[in-house]
Amino acid sequence: MAASSAAAEILNPPLLQDERAPIAKPILTEAAPAAPLPGNTAPVRGDRLLDLKINYIDNQIYNPSTGGYDKVHLRGYTGKGVDPGAPYVSPTIEAVPGDTVRIILDNQLPAGPQPGDPGCMTGGQMPDIPHCFNGTNLHTHGLWVSPTGNSDNVLLSINPQTKFTYEYNIPSDHPSGTFWYHTHRHGSTALQVSSGMAGALIIRGGRPPTPTAHGDIDTLIPTSAVPERVLVMQQIQYACRGPAAKQGDLGPIKQDINGRYFCDPGDVGGIEGYDQFGPGTWPASGRYTSLNGKVFNPTDPMKATQGQIERWRIIHAGVRDTISLQFFKVLDGKLKPGVKTLLRAETTAAFIKDTCDTEPVPYALVAADGLTMAAAQMTKLATLQPGYRFDALIVFPEAGRYCVIDSSAPKSGVVNGLDVSPQLLGLIDVAPGKPVDNVESYVKSILVALAETNMPADVKAAVVSDLKAGIKFTSFTPHPDVTDEEVKGSGTQELTFFIDTTGPDIKFEVGNTLNTADTKPYDPTRIDRQLPLGKAQVWTLQSHFVSHPFHIHVNPFQIVSITDPLGKDVSAPGAIDDIAGTPDPQYTGLKGVWKDTLWIKSLIPQNLPTGFSGIYTITLRTRYERYIGEYVLHCHILDHEDQGMMQNVAVVLPGEVGDAVQGDAMQMHGMPMGGHDAHK
Repeated sequence: MAASSAAAEILNPPLLQDERAPIAKPILTEAAPAAPLPGNTAPVRGDRLLDLKINYIDNQIYNPSTGGYDKVHLRGYTGKGVDPGAPYVSPTIEAVPGDTVRIILDNQLPAGPQPGDPGCMTGGQMPDIPHCFNGTNLHTHGLWVSPTGNSDNVLLSINPQTKFTYEYNIPSDHPSGTFWYHTHRHGSTALQVSSGMAGALIIRGGRPPTPTAHGDIDTLIPTSAVPERVLVMQQIQYACRGPAAKQGDLGPIKQDINGRYFCDPGDVGGIEGYDQFGPGTWPASGRYTSLNGKVFNPTDPMKATQGQIERWRIIHAGVRDTISLQFFKVLDGKLKPGVKTLLRAETTAAFIKDTCDTEPVPYALVAADGLTMAAAQMTKLATLQPGYRFDALIVFPEAGRYCVIDSSAPKSGVVNGLDVSPQLLGLIDVAPGKPVDNVESYVKSILVALAETNMPADVKAAVVSDLKAGIKFTSFTPHPDVTDEEVKGSGTQELTFFIDTTGPDIKFEVGNTLNTADTKPYDPTRIDRQLPLGKAQVWTLQSHFVSHPFHIHVNPFQIVSITDPLGKDVSAPGAIDDIAGTPDPQYTGLKGVWKDTLWIKSLIPQNLPTGFSGIYTITLRTRYERYIGEYVLHCHILDHEDQGMMQNVAVVLPGEVGDAVQGDAMQMHGMPMGGHDAHK
């Protein structure tokens, strides 16, 4: 059905001819990806064959503090599809439900001992010491695929000079959405992800809703009407080092009196040691978050058009930062095109105050961790912890230049637990188009017009009615609610994250109860949980020492409640989480939302009324569907995972559920302990 002339004007505001091109990010050409969805046309299914080579890459990263480029030597993926101007972000992979994605992972990194690296340890050695910096593997974060064999198996170690083929059979009923992929070799995950070994993985869906089945939101907001922008945010914490005290060691990181990293002329930065991670290291380093592999450069702004709604697929692919995403109009007369801007870490907050407006632009969140929400949530700030994704509908109401800001967040809600200053992530130049008076009303009107145009006749009225009544996506949610009946009699799970600082060595631990005494460091030979296939269970999560983002592979979860230390549910729409003083907006509206990664908050008890622990309690429900096999859950502060804050879990047939196995989980698969080695 053709859109009315009024609807056509709403859907197609004036657009400069050359301004759509920068929105699309390069994809792996070997994948022969599905073309952007025109209207309701279903994408073409097929096999995708990709070739990812892993090498050291010599290139440069822009440093706003100096206005120049620092030379770096970092591990990364090479081959077709890699943008030579931004090699430290991995190419976007696109597929559709029903595809088979085969990735040849060719580890060409050097073998043998490396300075500061204990090497690829085998059985009998401590598994939770960072090690095997040149060993690798691959994880498709958020995909609902098998965790075993050569599928999403992170218990493999693809050692140097080894080639291995991963094969992901994406189910025909897989949700469409924004996912990502990254290296996940226990012992070197943080070091490699922070080098840029991560990229977007998009599942595109062309299934419209029917009277009896939900559809893909892609059919409501096709790229022909709503262009999209993929935004991969990373923290590449490279450092330059001084001379080593003895052969085989790493030299000290070059830092000034304030802890800021610096490189002398002729230096080459790298990421070769876990002294580059830890509490406070990212903000202290003075490094800058990159967007799609590029650090903020005032001469290279993004492009957009006033009144044109865009779908932003936002991925936090970093290791050690919390990002609070906001957009502000640049004040008149500030940051004129062509003006070079130097941003030193200690002066950034003052620069933003002088340059950017104080009223943020509202935008609509439509999906969390790749999964369509029951209704859009209007916000002026989205909090992204490591591993998070949000899909947002963004429209700039005025022409001009805009600041993309990582705003200050309360220290109770951020990875580093510090009061950190805002950071300027980028600029957007918005060309004149259609003025927007009220962003929420405008978004709603465009979605209604799209539904009138694109939805099948037998569901159109229902979809339009839902959109008008609060921008509801009832016909597009990929998972039904987990009901009380489903979880009845299925057993429960408890989990506690804990860092034990009482001994000579810090231990990063996970427990199967809410008792701190029951926590343990990761053991690759132990299966910590057995979960019944085809059942649903309730999980209760806590952190007993500082906060951590929880991530579990394969099956996502639905949030039931998040209660603060005083028992208030802060996940409800409009709830205010202010027990620590400054309100923290990150939990508001998450009740009922499906995710695969979630911040488990824990406050310092001294900041609370006497007798309260500072512990938040999170209640989730999840189903174990289709796939049996062993996989992991862990903290997504990845240096915590590398040092032991992880568990092996196994989904088994219901009759096989028993106590946690204290045995050789590796040898269950006929593999050596200390990691499944893939041999040449």
